[in-house]
Amino acid sequence: MELNSDSRFDPNFATRLLLDIAHEQSVEHLLQKLIHRALERPQSDLACFQIWLVEKGDLCCVCPQRPKCPDQTRCLHLVAGGGKSLSSSGPGVPRFNDPNARMPFGVGLVGQVASTGQQLVLNGLNEKPGEWGELDCLKREQIRAFTGSPITFKGEVLGVIAAFSRGNISDEARPWGQIFADHIGAAIANAQAFEEIQRLKAQLEQQNAYLEEEVVEAKAFGDLVGQSAALRQIVSQIDLVAPTDASVLILGETGTGKELVAYEIHRRSRRKDKLLVRVNCASIPKELYESEFFGHAKGAFTGAIRDRVGRFEAAEGGTLFLDEIGEVPLELQGKLLRVLQDKHYERVGEDRTRHADVRIVAATNRDLKKDVAAGRFREDLYYRLHVFPVQVAPLRERKEDIPLLAQHFIKLSAKELGCPKPRLTRAAMVQLQSYDWPGNIRELHNVIERAVILARGGALEIDLPVSDAAPTVRSSTADDGSNAESGFLTESEMQQRERENLLAILEKAAWKIKGADGAAELLGVKPTTLLSRVKKMGLKRPVETV
Repeated sequence: MELNSDSRFDPNFATRLLLDIAHEQSVEHLLQKLIHRALERPQSDLACFQIWLVEKGDLCCVCPQRPKCPDQTRCLHLVAGGGKSLSSSGPGVPRFNDPNARMPFGVGLVGQVASTGQQLVLNGLNEKPGEWGELDCLKREQIRAFTGSPITFKGEVLGVIAAFSRGNISDEARPWGQIFADHIGAAIANAQAFEEIQRLKAQLEQQNAYLEEEVVEAKAFGDLVGQSAALRQIVSQIDLVAPTDASVLILGETGTGKELVAYEIHRRSRRKDKLLVRVNCASIPKELYESEFFGHAKGAFTGAIRDRVGRFEAAEGGTLFLDEIGEVPLELQGKLLRVLQDKHYERVGEDRTRHADVRIVAATNRDLKKDVAAGRFREDLYYRLHVFPVQVAPLRERKEDIPLLAQHFIKLSAKELGCPKPRLTRAAMVQLQSYDWPGNIRELHNVIERAVILARGGALEIDLPVSDAAPTVRSSTADDGSNAESGFLTESEMQQRERENLLAILEKAAWKIKGADGAAELLGVKPTTLLSRVKKMGLKRPVETV
């Protein structure tokens, strides 16, 4: 490369440029820097400076060099270029940086350098008219010299540095062309490697994002375990409201997991790096509500021996979760409303006004509309909280989530209690899904925890209250007898059905009574109970014949 083709060639300038390009981590920035720095010196005779890189053939059908191209699988692409044309405007002005310019190997000066892998330096081009006739702009641009150096890395030709000058190339400048080409080859390889690392990093981050989504899907959207339509509806509402600062009112029966919904709202919000502070409004003594919410100053009342930070101040910049909001006394609801409206409050016994940058999420298992109508809850506070209501469905309306919830609680309980993990049998699962769960998820958790303790690593035995609902009995066929159409079975028919069912289970278990996949486990009874029934019904294992 010849940065300054006359006798004023500056090796110091070339050295500084070599050091400068060595730190580039982007191929595009590297190439543009080379072009800019090569053309920036006003005394330079450089007319055109270009960088060509070897890439796949892509414009063969429209390329003017196609008839001369020996191999259309690859060619030289002009990836960066610049120049100082003597023509200010008009159709004759050459394009030194045409992104569609292509050059086959072995064709023209640039192609010769690529095919031979050797530096080419030519002076006196203007003295040999016609020899380089394909360069129609040589005469118009008063080009006198050309230098081209192959860009190589580890023996492979990556491209060509080409320079056209209006002055002859000095002997001092000639070796610098190949020096630059060798350094640029290494710099391009390094930049390409860095770009590949960045690409793989971005790809890995994207894959991790997909994996996180899959984990969330499998886990039930964070800590919300399940896959039911009811739960998906809750999650869609969380996704809508979480990025905002709107107040949220979570409604649902006791034990449905309202606190987990509040946590998910906070976790998916812009406040996720700050605290989520929970206040159980039902557990605060009436005389301590103000102090609990807003804090107090030392000496504000008997027993206030030091300053105390309230929940609003503790949740500054984060989320304040007001659980059981319906339990706040009516006379204190007005003070709470003022903070929500004005975003200001004072500690008890202090005149200083503090700003409240807090997002409010409230929850209740009460019908606040009825409380408003009955005068037990302020209407203005209700509408201030009821900006975005989220209704959490009871467990009896999302029974398809019970298998995932049961497995989740089994794993959790076994870990927390230090017990061996028991087996969840099909009979136990049917039992769990047949119950209405008035205590919802909290009751399910307690039942599973108790069963894990009793199982001792064996099959899980569920202890549930007997349902008041009577089972519906249907005849299997229309010709079972005179009672088929009446919708009930006689005692003898019931015994026969029970015998047939027990025999089917024994055959399925290959007459194995105890252990995993044994008949007792499939039926959901103790092995001793099953043996008693088998004996009572006179069932015997068939004798195997050879």
